[in-house]
Amino acid sequence: MSHDDAPFEIHVHGDVKLRPEADFNALQDALKPLWQYAGARSLADGAASLYEEEPGIRFDPREHVLQMCWTVRGDEDFRHHLDEMCMNLNDLSETGAPLEITFYDIEFDEEYDEDEDEDEDPERESRDDFLLLFVGPTPQAIMQAQRDLLVEDVVALMERHFDGSELGGVVAEIDRLFSDRFNAIADSLNMGRASRGPGSGAGSHGGGRRPRHLH
Repeated sequence: MSHDDAPFEIHVHGDVKLRPEADFNALQDALKPLWQYAGARSLADGAASLYEEEPGIRFDPREHVLQMCWTVRGDEDFRHHLDEMCMNLNDLSETGAPLEITFYDIEFDEEYDEDEDEDEDPERESRDDFLLLFVGPTPQAIMQAQRDLLVEDVVALMERHFDGSELGGVVAEIDRLFSDRFNAIADSLNMGRASRGPGSGAGSHGGGRRPRHLH
């Protein structure tokens, strides 16, 4: 499909540690929502980014790592492909990992760069958006990745005012919050299994999604 007139440039960024048995063919199937959206016929064909200076989509078979720094033109409908991609990567991932998805409003940037026009809407606001997705082999792994990123962000912010050695209590409180959340999820799943009776299968899980403001 062609997205030449699409209103957004969409950037996908993140590194995912894969299971040792995950090969290129498996990764190609998992990332089909991305390269197919770009109008490619294979991962090799669609791995290149819109910008030459970006490495695009890469697979390191020695380290078993998927590396993504990839931009494509698209519309809001790109969001519909993200859940499928995350579910696919859950099945291949060895550890939890965050993925950053950024929507850049091309039309707003073009309007901003042009000379002021009397027909231009002065109330027009940028539609830039940022999504933070998480993938992982288990809910625990996904939650661990969420916890690690939150600790990193909070410590980086608070170290402007406090020494790192003073923040142990803050980190412990974050751990407690995630522990409470995980226990609540586990209790909910156990109650669901009990209500369905013996022989019921475990529920599937997808990559968690959390909005985050642009800086």
